[in-house]
Amino acid sequence: MQTLQKVCLALTIIGAINWGLVGLFSFNLVEAILGVDTLLTNVVYTFVGLAGIINIGLLLMPFEETAHK
Repeated sequence: MQTLQKVCLALTIIGAINWGLVGLFSFNLVEAILGVDTLLTNVVYTFVGLAGIINIGLLLMPFEETAHK
């Protein structure tokens, strides 16, 4: 499960960076690379959205404190 969460977190970060670029510069990196309104673009958006939903589970997990030696 840890690998799935890392992949989902990476996708969520990619989505956040893309939204930041859209907000700051009106530049959509996903569409620039994959095209506007293509199937592949929609698949990427879908996976980023699902990754965000899966990452909701990270909010519900307690943080593990590690002892530093």
